Formats: sequence, C-alpha cells, structure tokens
Amino acid sequence: MLEELLREQAPQVLGALVRRYGDFDACEDAVQEALLAASLQWPGEGVPANPRSWLITVASRRRIEVLRNEAARTRREETVASWTPPEPASSEDDSLTLLMLCCHPALTPQSQVALTLRAVGGLTTGEIARAFLVPEATIGQRISRAKAKLQGARFAMPPAAEQPERLAAVLHVLYLVFNEGYTASSGTSLHRVELSAEAIRLTRQLHASLPAEGEVAGLLALMLLTDARRPARTTADGALVPLPEQDRSLWDRAAIAEGTELIESTLRSAPVGPYQLQAAIAAVHDSAADADETDWREILMLYELLEATAPGPMVTLNRIVAVAMVHGPAAGLALLDDVDPALKEHHRLAAVRAHLLDLSGEGAAARSAYELAARLTQSLPEQRYLRSRAANLRSSAGPS
Repeated sequence: MLEELLREQAPQVLGALVRRYGDFDACEDAVQEALLAASLQWPGEGVPANPRSWLITVASRRRIEVLRNEAARTRREETVASWTPPEPASSEDDSLTLLMLCCHPALTPQSQVALTLRAVGGLTTGEIARAFLVPEATIGQRISRAKAKLQGARFAMPPAAEQPERLAAVLHVLYLVFNEGYTASSGTSLHRVELSAEAIRLTRQLHASLPAEGEVAGLLALMLLTDARRPARTTADGALVPLPEQDRSLWDRAAIAEGTELIESTLRSAPVGPYQLQAAIAAVHDSAADADETDWREILMLYELLEATAPGPMVTLNRIVAVAMVHGPAAGLALLDDVDPALKEHHRLAAVRAHLLDLSGEGAAARSAYELAARLTQSLPEQRYLRSRAANLRSSAGPS
C-alpha cells in the first residue's frame, strides 16, 4: 500500500537530509514536499526501484532550491555546488536517532508526541489534530515551536550518559500515543486505530534497533497483548464492552501469541521494568479462557511489584481492583478513600467505586457513583456504558 510505504520511508529520508544539512525545520518541509510528489507521481508512473533514494533526491533538490533563494547566496551555493546525494542511513539507525531527537528534553511532552507523529510517524498535522480532537492550528503551533527549539541540534545519538533518560522519554511518548489510540480520552469513538497502530509500528522499529532493551520489548509486548482485545471491546454500534463480558473468540490470537512469547523471553533475559510488568499482567488476562478463570492472585502480585517499581495513582487504583477480586469488594472499597487526591476528579476512580459497590449489593450507592463517573469522562462510549449501568441498577431496584 502506497501510504504505508511512504510512511515507512519518511523518517529515513528526513534522517538523511537532517544528517547532511542540520536544519530540522527546513528539511522536514522538503521531505513533506517529496512525499507529496511521490503520492502524485507513483500511482501513474509506478514505484521506483529504490523508493528511498528517489525521495532523498527529490527532497534534497527541494532543499537546495530553498538554499538558493535564501540570504548568503554565495556561501550556500558553494555548498550546493559540492552536493552529492547522501547515502541512505540504515532503517534502524535513522529511526532511533530521529525518535531520540523528537523526544529531546527541551520539548514538552505534548510537543514530543506531536513531533514524533509528524516526523517519524508520517501523520499530517490535520491527522494529528483530529486524533487528539484539538484545532489543527494548535498542533501546527506545537510542531513549529518544537522544530524551532531543535534548531541547531545535531542529528546524532545523544551521549551515552543521556541515552537512558532519552530512551525513557521515547517509550513514554509511544505509550501515550498507544493509550490515546486504544482508549480515546474524548470523542464519539472508543478507539483511534491509526494512533494505536502507529505506536505499535514505531515500537517494532525501536525493538529492532534495541533488541536487548527489556523495557522496549516489554512495551511492544504490552501493546500487542492489549490491542489483541480491541475487536471485542465494542459492539457493532460502538458501545463499550467491558473485559469480563467480551467475546474472547474475537481476540487476535496471533498478537497474543507474539506478545506472550516476547514478554516471557524478556522476563528471563533482562532486568524487570514497569512496561514488562504491565505486559505480564496483560498476558495473564489474555491467557484466561473466560473471566472466571482469570488468575487474580497472580495479577495482584504483579501489581504489587509494579507499585513498588513505578508507583502512581493509576497503578494503585488497579492494585485495589485486584485486591477486591482476590479478597472481596469490601476490602477494595476500604482502600479507595486513601488513593491519591489527584484522582478525586477522575472518572476511573468513580467507576471503580461504582463497580465495587455494585458487587457488594449496594445498588443505590453504585448507581450514584456510575452517574458521577459518566459526568466526569469526555468519552461518549464510556458515558453511554456508565449511564447504562446506572440505568440497569435503577430498573432492578423497582419503583421508588
């Protein structure tokens, strides 16, 4: 598919230009024009034998045209006169270097996400804006500011001392992109498949570049094991189906097998990290034939390890759910009042409270909690699901 081919080639072409000219902003513009030219010419003329070289040549010519029209014509034309087409860098090296550059610590997390999707993922500004439901001008400004901050940054791997921190930022960006695609934070659709698919594609590239990095493998396994459930997460009309009620015959068994093999081999060979633990939890869920066979004791143990390794409000909340599934809903409810205050206005806390109250037989309190959770989320599928649970409790209670 032409679109996929261009998306795969984009970071390599951009890497070749930035490596030679060192001007991220102008090179990115030139690459976009080369991609547009390819999308117009290749359907009629056919894909060239070496698509990357074709794109590098066209983008480089466009960059040279800009150089000729800028100030300091003489000096820049000396550069032009000596120009020879650069050799394409390897797929792995350029993808990794470009990811590291897009996740430069000088950028905000929002800018890192936007720039990564644009420069490495090949998404247009409009596609990114639609995915995150913000105005296209807002995304455009983020990308422009990010490229301006990177002006003068050398296209090279960061020093060895900085690489662990930069890799952590890369993984965090890919994790954010996947999560937004798998469960959209707002809007009419539960999924934004283009985002989750792009996150998986980029993480595969990263894993190919760094096969010994356990957390890279863990993140890829987590994405595969989680995305495998996507076909069963909604009904035909887009309504949310919770995990215990999903038709597991719809799950992607190939993705589950790949993710399970990946996390099992990684846990045996690399230091354990948060993404690996989350992948292990996902593997336990995916291995159960039905909800009743879920090994909640193992999940609780893994969440306890995760909380000790990478504590956070959502990790604590998920651990409480596991406590409730192992020791009963009352045990979980007793822990909810002590969660991080940052979660007080988050719909997930209200939804967990509602679920545990429902399991405890406290229908009226559960109904109120479901209604609160529905008011707090901006996702329409989640709102419909939570309100339907509240309505079911109201009808089961009979006339008041």
